[in-house]
Amino acid sequence: MATIFITGSTTGLGAMAGKKLGLAGHLVIFHARNEERAAVLRQTRSNAIVVGDLSSLDQAFDVATQVNELGPIDAVIHNAGTYGGPINLTTEGIPATFAVNVLAPYVLTAKIENVGRLVYLSSGMHQARPVAADPLWRSRAWSGTQAYSESKFYVTALAKAVARLRPDTFANAVDPGWVPTRMGGSSAPDDLDAGVATQVALAAGASEVAALSGEYLHHMAVRDAATGTSNPEVQERLLGLCFELSGAAM
Repeated sequence: MATIFITGSTTGLGAMAGKKLGLAGHLVIFHARNEERAAVLRQTRSNAIVVGDLSSLDQAFDVATQVNELGPIDAVIHNAGTYGGPINLTTEGIPATFAVNVLAPYVLTAKIENVGRLVYLSSGMHQARPVAADPLWRSRAWSGTQAYSESKFYVTALAKAVARLRPDTFANAVDPGWVPTRMGGSSAPDDLDAGVATQVALAAGASEVAALSGEYLHHMAVRDAATGTSNPEVQERLLGLCFELSGAAM
């Protein structure tokens, strides 16, 4: 039995992954953005629940502390994400899309102790190469869709960087597909069960794909990630930016 922490697990793919892992006998730690969502979750779950808004650096650090207090942790599924809309800056002046989709997984990876399996939720949209000179949209006209695509490029690069820097850790990125969740919308054409299967298998460590590390997967198969995500120079620039913003050393 593994102990598995899932970010953004009150609804959608995160909740579904938690349910499947729990039914398989694993101990699941759920995550809610705020106490209101945690209260709803407690109505249906007796599991441990940690609370914190991952768009806030202080709260991301606190989430890591809460998880460590429940440890040891065998696997983390970095499922929480945000998509599109007008630019929304955090209290630290960081676009929330970058803060939630990239910086929070970085902080949790740096601060949650001795995790053997790390799963990062990417997207088929990650192929849009970021503008390296302006990753935080300081000078560009904002595009919510482009910012989301870039954030998924970055989190895919983060997964590959962790696999490179931590050879004893299994770290992979997963594209769940365009599935009918609150984020994906009710008309999304992909299958929810298929959308959650890969991250569940990777976190549980009980299938052939669980032996992989540094890969980008979709529906239980390795796929080609954007070329730049495997480039150590790109990865190091990303890690440097995340360290500069957070002060958390990988």
